[in-house]
Amino acid sequence: MKKNVNGLPVFACVALFLLLWTVNTSAKNPYKGKIQQIPGKVQCELYDLGGEGIAYHDSDAVNNGSGKLNPANGTFLNEFRMNEGVDISYTKTGDIDNNPYNVVEPLMGELYTGWTEPGEWINYTVKVNKTGNYQVGLMYTASGDGGISLDMDGKVLTRELKIPSTRNDKEPVAWRQWHHWNRADSLTTVKLHKGIHVLTLKTVSHGNMNYDYLEFKIIK
Repeated sequence: MKKNVNGLPVFACVALFLLLWTVNTSAKNPYKGKIQQIPGKVQCELYDLGGEGIAYHDSDAVNNGSGKLNPANGTFLNEFRMNEGVDISYTKTGDIDNNPYNVVEPLMGELYTGWTEPGEWINYTVKVNKTGNYQVGLMYTASGDGGISLDMDGKVLTRELKIPSTRNDKEPVAWRQWHHWNRADSLTTVKLHKGIHVLTLKTVSHGNMNYDYLEFKIIK
């Protein structure tokens, strides 16, 4: 029987690796130990702990919002999770996020994830408090038509969900195309089962979207 340098059978080493890999990728490690609740809003900036490849996948290691667009100055909003790869910013006054081209007005000082690109994903530990069918919504901006999808516990929960563009050709300020907020109240309906799960939000197409929160409303 072929063995490795420590004298263990090769198949045993492979089995051990697969076991460890499975545990790591399915680990539930909510931000600050607080599990987000369903029904309700899943705040997109409150993704799990664990870093790149475990809690999220981002196309680069730099947080393009916290500590960069929003310079580190000792404030909570400017420095929120600034040493992690997920890009985070927050809604601002001064005709930035409270502009006349919003479809739905966002709250000010609201953290959100942004600079999204296809292939990126984020994990959230959630507690489903009641088994049932849920309507899924999203508070977002999109500079063009995009797409997201959702997984639950590593299994496909939804197909690609089309996210309508919030671009407005009447907008005179080019960079503000990324700050036209809308809420899609009924992207799809999903069946969820009571218990603690890992929800994965994936950016599938286009990117250039900002995500404030996902909302799950039970259908009675």
